[in-house]
Amino acid sequence: MLQKTFCHVPGIGSRMEQSLWEQGCDSWLTFLDRPAEFEIGTADRERAIHTVEKSVTALEEKDHQFFWRALGSKEAWRAWPEFRDRILYLDIETDGGREGDAVTMIGLYDGTTFTALTKGNDLANFPDMLSEAGMIVTFFGLGFDVPMLQRAFPRTPFDQIHLDLCFSLKRLGIRGGLKKIERQLGLSRSDETDGLTGLDAIRLWREHLRGDADALRILTEYNREDVVNLEHLAQVTYDRSLQALGRGSLFV
Repeated sequence: MLQKTFCHVPGIGSRMEQSLWEQGCDSWLTFLDRPAEFEIGTADRERAIHTVEKSVTALEEKDHQFFWRALGSKEAWRAWPEFRDRILYLDIETDGGREGDAVTMIGLYDGTTFTALTKGNDLANFPDMLSEAGMIVTFFGLGFDVPMLQRAFPRTPFDQIHLDLCFSLKRLGIRGGLKKIERQLGLSRSDETDGLTGLDAIRLWREHLRGDADALRILTEYNREDVVNLEHLAQVTYDRSLQALGRGSLFV
């Protein structure tokens, strides 16, 4: 999908992108091979050629910063397959506060390995782990997780492509909190964590601080399911966004 994306070219929106596909312009390389052949409306042709050339180079070099700026959060789903080898599914837990020191756990999943960074142990490793990622996937991360992490790590750049599934799924007509959407899409939780909420995560952390040896294990499992399940939701988002784009229902 990414290599046939043109909506990031200045002057080309979703409808003109659709027109390009209908004209037979099915990839960046096709456009660059014969750029004068395709009608691009009011877009400046030289600027369009330059942007598409930059897109080709950026993908070859896995320059996530280029696509972070070019796609924004709305179209980030298009880059998901190409950046799966440099991805982090991310979810945080807090003690209920709103400042950076309220972050108690950061769950990270790269598609293979889950890591839980915990306050008082290895939370400070987060910036190094994030720096290896070209894309992050969250659920309402734009509204909660990333702002909290920016407060906790003010010197850490958050310049990865960011796929926020909350907004992408809402755009597809799939609404609700993470747990509700998981149930709608057939995902289940373990008996131990089923029914737990963010308030329970706060309670579990407080019980851990009071010496409950089992509380941190349950909290970690709750966070692991939050994070690992994001991969399935990302696949659903990508597949259904492709279908909706084909129907023309993502133009708004």
